[in-house]
Amino acid sequence: MARPLRFPRRPVQPSHNLRCLWGVLAAFAATLLVFAVHGQTSPFRLPGGVGALSAQAPAGYAGSNACAGCHAPEATAWAQSHHAEAMKQATAATVLGDFSDVTIQHKGSRARFFRDGERFLVEIQESDGKSAVFEIGHTFGVAPLQQYLVGSPDGRLQALPYAWDSRPKDQGGQRWFNLYPDEVIVAGSLLHWKGPQQNWNYMCADCHSTAVRKGYDAAANTFRTTFSEISVGCEACHGPGAGHVGWATGGRDNKVTGKGFAHATARRPQPDWTPDPVTGSPAQGVPRPAADEMETCGTCHSRRGQFAEGWTPGQPLMDFYRPVFLTPDLFEDDGVMKDEVFNLASFQQSKMFAKGVICSDCHDPHSGRLKAGGSSVCAQCHAPARFATAAHSGHTDAGQPDCIACHMPARTYMVVDRRHDHGFRVPRPDLTASLGVPSACAGCHADKPALWAAAAVERWHGSERKGFQTYAAAFHAARTGSEQSRSLLLDAAEKPGSPAVARATALALLQAWPAATVEAAWGRAARDPDPLVRLATAEAAASLPQQRRWGVLGRLLADPIRAVRIEAASALAGAPAADQVGRQAFANAAAEYDSAERFNADRVESRANLGRFLAQIGEPDRAESEFRAAMRLGPAVAARVGLADLFRVLGRENDAELLLRQTVSLAPDAPEPRHALGLALIRQHRLPEALEPLRRAYELAPAQPRFGFVYALGLQSAGRPDDALAVLRAAAAISPWAVDLQSALLQVALQNRDVRSAIQHAQRLRTLEPDDAALERLAEQLRRAQSSAGAPP
Repeated sequence: MARPLRFPRRPVQPSHNLRCLWGVLAAFAATLLVFAVHGQTSPFRLPGGVGALSAQAPAGYAGSNACAGCHAPEATAWAQSHHAEAMKQATAATVLGDFSDVTIQHKGSRARFFRDGERFLVEIQESDGKSAVFEIGHTFGVAPLQQYLVGSPDGRLQALPYAWDSRPKDQGGQRWFNLYPDEVIVAGSLLHWKGPQQNWNYMCADCHSTAVRKGYDAAANTFRTTFSEISVGCEACHGPGAGHVGWATGGRDNKVTGKGFAHATARRPQPDWTPDPVTGSPAQGVPRPAADEMETCGTCHSRRGQFAEGWTPGQPLMDFYRPVFLTPDLFEDDGVMKDEVFNLASFQQSKMFAKGVICSDCHDPHSGRLKAGGSSVCAQCHAPARFATAAHSGHTDAGQPDCIACHMPARTYMVVDRRHDHGFRVPRPDLTASLGVPSACAGCHADKPALWAAAAVERWHGSERKGFQTYAAAFHAARTGSEQSRSLLLDAAEKPGSPAVARATALALLQAWPAATVEAAWGRAARDPDPLVRLATAEAAASLPQQRRWGVLGRLLADPIRAVRIEAASALAGAPAADQVGRQAFANAAAEYDSAERFNADRVESRANLGRFLAQIGEPDRAESEFRAAMRLGPAVAARVGLADLFRVLGRENDAELLLRQTVSLAPDAPEPRHALGLALIRQHRLPEALEPLRRAYELAPAQPRFGFVYALGLQSAGRPDDALAVLRAAAAISPWAVDLQSALLQVALQNRDVRSAIQHAQRLRTLEPDDAALERLAEQLRRAQSSAGAPP
């Protein structure tokens, strides 16, 4: 499956050898260096025609019009919703933008929007001066902005970089704007409007239309994408409805299961929540299953990668989609949204989710609107007499903020789209002061420091009112490389009652630590009842040495959730099973992995993933085919590095070097091909020539400990010990948990008879590898040596 949002995997750290501790450092460095060493496509053309799309319903779909006869109120509400306007044919009735020969300029490029009779056209002149005219085929969305799609004969639809601000003029709307106002995005970039990240077929279609079938032909590199309904219709949430229509029009036989639906949407008793008369807090009146609705909404209202199609209500979300964790590129350290994450992972962090609140408690599922405006929607459950008071908010009645301002801080995306975080947190300005996360208080008090707000909150509610989410310190420690991160992450991963998405994130972040210190936690997590936690375990435990992976991950090959099985297969590729049962389990999961990646064969990363997988399981010819397929689709740096490594395994060193040099030219700012080129040159005994690409790789990615470690060993082997030591110290300052770096620094200290430094590095290594008896003996020997010499501790 395509996984552009996952944590990078840490290479397996080779164990350090503490025998012959006083041996010559040069020999030690040379040995480790040998160990480390071995361990374009045509431009996309978009002619001006509109690509043809096909409304072709899979079996069992009836269309939203078939529902309106019996469900008129719901149909009326839906017709006014954003779901109904998610995508439309471009007509005078659906296009909101001004096409009266209007031109917009943006950093050397421009777009002119005009009409030719009933056709809506745009002339785009790129920053290189080239221009072309395209016909608008479809509108995309409606408020607060409307985007536009253009098509091509190969079936691709691409989203324009310009959108229409559909807000009222007095709010700054009724204008054209560029979606990337601060950037110059050149042709060939992933974010360029003709590029893969702006491709409707992969990036958008599944959530903006109903019953989408992508229809990608890998051999021809074309799409024939179909849907049952161009927008998000009734059956997107309720599932195929032809059976229900047949039941409704055929006598309504009560013996028909689910009234003709394969999985009937549960009707919930009302009201579900009643405020407690003493506390003012709500209690659930009639328990109801929440998973169905959460997974139905979550298939689209989440940041996730799709690896299969055909989901219908009642099926597990993670049999078709891989949700993201709380990664630092997407979320703040406290779990508040940073990038566009579409609510599910935010809501899963909340106490409300933990107590059984679901989307339709606040949102009307047909209109999509809140059930009441402002704080009134909260008052359905939280008694205003208790919470809409100065005693609760700390503000006077005149300056009373609404609930949303404090508990749902907002960010603006796509220039004009203001969205609220759904974590429902207690405001924590103290975390702003200590960790640097954004403060909800700053929304109104931007002129005041965080400590001022933190003192006010403590006056009102005391020092112990810290809220439901308690993992900010752990995630911050991991992101900043703190030595406390391992213990904090272990606590976060195993804290009872903590949100599963937070526990999963902690488990994934533990990849940065030596496997021996976290393997037991992964083993326990592999048996966790929540599939997100098991998914994170399958990803993280891939960093274990091969011979130890099966003990943690073998059971996950037969997990009830497909995403977990696929991730386990990926992690166990190349790790031989001990028996026939294990081999068969791996073969079954490997077939699902193959299918998942081929579903996204239009993506460079999926072809590269599949190439890597095939190389690991010993199918080099098929692996090379997949790597080359990825290279035909785009720059494919990872595929090129993977193919070069395959050449290494096959003994084709000249081919590997040539490919890596080409890749460095193609992607000069990518560290991986430079590092790989340096290793390739060392294997050919060309150390002086290798130092430059190793140096540049380290400079481009100083937080990657492997790059600093190998570069330092190269310098040491080249007779530059002082430079090597400087690199080791700088790299270890950024990645203090990296075993290789600490091992090398220990050896340097021993060689230099620097007992104090040797003790420091030995103690750190002891923390990183607590089961290493040799380290404990060495630390004791060093302490005795220091004591006998009378040196200060």
